[in-house]
Amino acid sequence: MTANTAPHRKLFVLDTNVLMHDPASLFRFQEHDLYLPMIVLEELDHSKKGLSEVARNARQASRFLDELIHQADFQAISNGITLNQLDYAGRIDERCVGRLFFQVRRMDSALPASLPGDLPDNSILATTLALAKENPEAQVVLVSKDINMRIKASLLGIRAEDFHSDQVLDDINLLYSGAQALPADFWESHGGKLESWQDQRGRTFYRVKGPLARDWFINQFLYMPDDSGFEAIVRGLEPGGAVIELARDFRSPQHAVWGVSARNREQNFALNVLLDPEIDFVSLLGTAGTGKTLLALAAGLALSMEAKRYREIIMTRETIPLGEDIGFLPGTEEEKMAPWMGALLDNLELLSSHDEGGSSWERAATGTLLANRVKVRSLNFMRGRTFLNRYIILDEAQNLTSKQMKTLITRAGPGTKVVCLGNIGQIDTPYLTGTTSGLTYAVDRFKHWPHAAHITLRRGERSRLADFAADAL
Repeated sequence: MTANTAPHRKLFVLDTNVLMHDPASLFRFQEHDLYLPMIVLEELDHSKKGLSEVARNARQASRFLDELIHQADFQAISNGITLNQLDYAGRIDERCVGRLFFQVRRMDSALPASLPGDLPDNSILATTLALAKENPEAQVVLVSKDINMRIKASLLGIRAEDFHSDQVLDDINLLYSGAQALPADFWESHGGKLESWQDQRGRTFYRVKGPLARDWFINQFLYMPDDSGFEAIVRGLEPGGAVIELARDFRSPQHAVWGVSARNREQNFALNVLLDPEIDFVSLLGTAGTGKTLLALAAGLALSMEAKRYREIIMTRETIPLGEDIGFLPGTEEEKMAPWMGALLDNLELLSSHDEGGSSWERAATGTLLANRVKVRSLNFMRGRTFLNRYIILDEAQNLTSKQMKTLITRAGPGTKVVCLGNIGQIDTPYLTGTTSGLTYAVDRFKHWPHAAHITLRRGERSRLADFAADAL
């Protein structure tokens, strides 16, 4: 079958890893046509068994293809199946007007002798070369998440691209930071019609008018970089202005949260939103040593043990090893997760020992009490669950895809707060980058929601040795 695509359209040949990364990629190419080599269907069949995310995606991609074929007759299959019959949510997407072609015959195209073997990659490359020869008027492009596959394609003169439709931002430096420094003349330019008041809880609010307010987001952190110490949170957006609230100061020991005091302005803002009952979703980004886990855990203990707002703290993370996998782990779910929760245990030990005046027995009893209130759960068993009145800490969230992130956040029931922690610079999941990470996706999508907040922690506070190593090594 020859893919007779329109001259103004592109013909994209999909590699198997694109479908296993995002089964809905079939519906992401709008007016352009798609081509699936037969070896792609074979690889999907080989990968569909198991309980991993890749196996689930392979099965979902196969279901999409099955539904598309069942909705078309043989003539439509020969001429290309129109993709606007079905989208990834079962709805019609009018923007997706391309067609899907399947390889149904062997296509002759000799690969160079420098590419030995009969690997699936070589079969896809040969099919792409043959398509380019049979369709000289169309622009044939190979789409693959595999870097080496794209390199091999470029060496053969084939145009190859990464799959970018799941990319949240063009540049990770454009990611919303959650904080904005105010200019030195802010009060001169925005204080002309200033209103101020206090509520019954003693919180101070200002209503400001001016051009800068147009670029603010709800729950964004504002501060003056000078010595004035002014720090505020955007609480409401209005036409031509905004309502801001003075941030609470958690730097002094008198206002410490479970023995933890903020050491910089970003940490202070993090404690403000972590303790805010009106904010249901908090995301904290930062490099190692910036205090993400410690702040989230301290706030969770204060809210669950002192304020009695949450029944317990649930902490989980993606189990991706730094080096070689250590193999099967015996025991219960919490015992299996224990090696991955070293950061939790370290911070619990620190938080349980902040009261230095007690005896060793009292500190041990406090540590046992805290450990019983904090539960460790595996991501593998999150599907179908609903958490009520829980404080959920999702660590290493940068290793999750956008689909996994959605699955986990939608587990939250009434009265539950979700805190996502991560470092975009330490992504270990294959085919994920800083611009396609589920954490980046969540930060970008939640920045307009009035019950969500985000802050990027800039300064490391672990030790002078760790700070120097982070900068110099």
